[in-house]
Amino acid sequence: TLHLDEPTPHVDWSSGNVTPLTGDEIWPHTGHPRRAAVSSFGISGTNAHVILEAAPETPAEEHPEQGESPGLPVLLSAKNEPALRQQASQLATFISAHPDVDIAEIARTLATSRTHHPHRAGIVSQEREELLAGLEALGQGLPHTSVVEGVAPAEPGKTVFVFPGQGSQWAGMGVELLDSSPVFAQSLRECADALSAYVDWDLFDVLHERDGAPGLERVDVVQPA
Repeated sequence: TLHLDEPTPHVDWSSGNVTPLTGDEIWPHTGHPRRAAVSSFGISGTNAHVILEAAPETPAEEHPEQGESPGLPVLLSAKNEPALRQQASQLATFISAHPDVDIAEIARTLATSRTHHPHRAGIVSQEREELLAGLEALGQGLPHTSVVEGVAPAEPGKTVFVFPGQGSQWAGMGVELLDSSPVFAQSLRECADALSAYVDWDLFDVLHERDGAPGLERVDVVQPA
């Protein structure tokens, strides 16, 4: 309850388990689902009451060990090149000063919560030291194997997806990404499930070349795969 100076004296607050909540408070676990009732009484006469229940706890995701993933893309952008280089230097200084910072969280925030300006750069790295080296090189305008730079067009064109179809496949295609990226694996599983109603083989079995799975030399396999 906002702006509550003193609880009403017309309620005996000592006789039960109800206490006016006037600020942030730790919500302890008691072994039961945590539920909250939220009331809103509008001056127009509209009353609303919502009961919320805490989401079930989910196990922590297992992240691939170093070397199993191609790395995280850390994206930077600015309105001009000097500002881009300054951003890179500032981020390198911040990461150096905070050794416990979560690099994955930095990558997620930069990719999803920041405006993407025309002058852009990406640093793809597996380790913190490699990221720092890329940022420092970017800040100084020097080339680095983990850094990619570019300028987005003023009027972006339409996105085009090209599916090569048959003839460019190879044994084990996509397996490395499948084993290292849970997001890719989940999307591929959705595709495999969608295909299962129309084929007598499993997409995962085909890609992993498991015993009994048909090979990519079959047209009816390679086309949908």
